[in-house]
Amino acid sequence: MFGKWKYEKPDGSPVFIAFRSSTKKSVQYDDVPEYKDRLSLSENYTLSISNARISDEKRFVCMLVTEDNVFEAPTIVKVFKQPSKPEIVRKALFLETEQLKKLGDCISEDSYPDGNITWYRNGKVLHPLEGAVVIIFKKEMDPVTQLYTMTSTLEYKTTKADIQMPFTCSVTYYGPSGQKTVHSEQAVFDIYYPTEQVTIQVLPPKTAIKEGDNVTLKCLGNGNPPPEEFLFYLPGQPEGIRSSNTYTLTDVRRNATGDYKCSLIDKKSMIASTAITVHYLDLSLNPSGEVTRQIGDALPVSCTISASRNATVVWMKDNIRLRSSPSFSSLHYQDAGNYVCETALQEVEGLKKRESLTLIVEGKPQIKMTKKTDPSGLSKTIICHVEGFPKPAIQWTITGSGSVINQTEESPYINGRYYSKIIISPEENVTLTCTAENQLERTVNSLNVSAISIPEHDEADEISDENREKVNDQAKLIVGIVVGLLLAALVAGVVYWLYMKKSK
Repeated sequence: MFGKWKYEKPDGSPVFIAFRSSTKKSVQYDDVPEYKDRLSLSENYTLSISNARISDEKRFVCMLVTEDNVFEAPTIVKVFKQPSKPEIVRKALFLETEQLKKLGDCISEDSYPDGNITWYRNGKVLHPLEGAVVIIFKKEMDPVTQLYTMTSTLEYKTTKADIQMPFTCSVTYYGPSGQKTVHSEQAVFDIYYPTEQVTIQVLPPKTAIKEGDNVTLKCLGNGNPPPEEFLFYLPGQPEGIRSSNTYTLTDVRRNATGDYKCSLIDKKSMIASTAITVHYLDLSLNPSGEVTRQIGDALPVSCTISASRNATVVWMKDNIRLRSSPSFSSLHYQDAGNYVCETALQEVEGLKKRESLTLIVEGKPQIKMTKKTDPSGLSKTIICHVEGFPKPAIQWTITGSGSVINQTEESPYINGRYYSKIIISPEENVTLTCTAENQLERTVNSLNVSAISIPEHDEADEISDENREKVNDQAKLIVGIVVGLLLAALVAGVVYWLYMKKSK
């Protein structure tokens, strides 16, 4: 005939909420405020409740009335609310080793029924441990919504093994399909731990330090956070200098060589040291600068090196490398020039020294005159060879008659020497005078030249320096060959004598 729905209060009293007649095909809803506009009763007496609430968790009873009987059947409705994703809040800014400190709170809100919270370290469950792991759990229910908020506080005693170690938490709750678990995001904490060792560095990291460099010492502690101040100890100074983690030495000298140390301010026994060698290079050239000497003078030259390690020495003359250091027992004009003594430490970049000597060899003019008759017999060549420095000026004077074919042809001035020549066809005996003059002296020499018709002995030209060197080299070669042959003959004789003695 009709059907009714009711629910039971905690004390067991019924509250009717919906009615449907099978004859009148009508539906009525009782005036129950908490179900206003939330109920729907179908023709087959199916009751639907929209917008479920926690208060809907009740025992509902369906009543069907016939002409001759009343039937009732109960059902218990359970309501679930999935909690919010757990979140670690009020996290510690840092954790300190060997100290029990609050790590943070894990909160999960709006759950029904309530759930449980679990803490994890690197994915493994954390269980309470006296003095090391303390977990405090509490739950609160909102009186209006009747939803639960779960909060779990973790106090944790950290170690250095927890560096970069992730911590998480999870909430376990019950739903229509059973138990479920939701995890929080990972949280990584900055772990503070004391310094156990200090180290000292030299900046910039060079293979070698030289005089004039700036050197920065850097002291580091392996704690977290790292120490910001240190004591720096310089060689020969027992008292430390308080500074930040760097200490700079400017324009270092060789006396800065030694052991440098640094330590913690509050723990001087924790100390580190490093040895610094400041390389140096001194060069003394004696004489140096511009030096003027007379030809034939002796001039001792010394290039003295003082260095922190073995140094290479190179001598240059007029930008040409010399095989050995110069030594002058008797100066020649070709000895004049610009000498440079240069030294360097190969292992130390940029450590080079050089000193220069500009040698000027002076000499009074020296004259030698030669003559040579042309094979045709029509002319004679008179040459005035002059040696001296500064370069002497040459002037010719002719006494007598004769035609000058080519006058004052000069050679290049090399190594203090040059010549001037005149080609002449004398008609009678003449005298040629060669005058050479520089800032030191004036020198005159004369040569009598017979007429073309009178034969006379010619004087050979001087051997040039270059030819003289070639002759000397050839002579040395010949002497070497002769000495070699004599030694070979001597060795052969000794071998023959030994052979004959052994035979006898």
